[in-house]
Amino acid sequence: MSSNSELDILYADNKLVVVNKPSGLLSVPGRGPENQDCVVTRVQARFPECRRFPTVHRLDMDTSGILVLGLTSRCVRELIEQFQQRTVVKRYEALLGGRVHKPEGTIELALRLDPYNRPHQVFDPIHGKQALTHWHRLGEENGCTRVEFAPHTGRTHQLRVHAAHPLGLDCPIVGDRLYGTGTAPGQLKLHAKYLRFVHPKTGDVMEFSVPAAF
Repeated sequence: MSSNSELDILYADNKLVVVNKPSGLLSVPGRGPENQDCVVTRVQARFPECRRFPTVHRLDMDTSGILVLGLTSRCVRELIEQFQQRTVVKRYEALLGGRVHKPEGTIELALRLDPYNRPHQVFDPIHGKQALTHWHRLGEENGCTRVEFAPHTGRTHQLRVHAAHPLGLDCPIVGDRLYGTGTAPGQLKLHAKYLRFVHPKTGDVMEFSVPAAF
């Protein structure tokens, strides 16, 4: 794993930091000393003024892409509010391990944690939380389908389950260790490529875009 100094920082000021997280790096610290290297600890090492809990949203360990963190308590609180109010615009790109013939669509499958098989999420129309994803097909390559996801909600593993579930696209994301045939960290072809939010201090619209590396 690369060192703190190699964290890909897209933007930074005295209120917030935006990074491009590599696949295979945790967003937040995990359990045990071997799981402390993550975006949060690297940002804290680079920005000593960073508050203890700068997390605003997360990306799965195997998902790459754009992540914003707040350096102050007020900034964290206001950014979280934007995510909760669903005013933040997010776009993801994924490579699915099969053919999807429809050009676009909407997936609405309520999700909840499977307590007997953590951290798997399962479709549960009764007890699950609403999860809504818009998607459109970008193209086909070597028997796989490239799609863009625009999640309206931010449930855990939402895009991964919506891609893999028979009532979704019935086509797991390439390299998915939980819902597909992936076998190791860093194989998942899912990238958070676009993020738009309002700067809590200045009121400026902040837009970031990083193309997928796959």
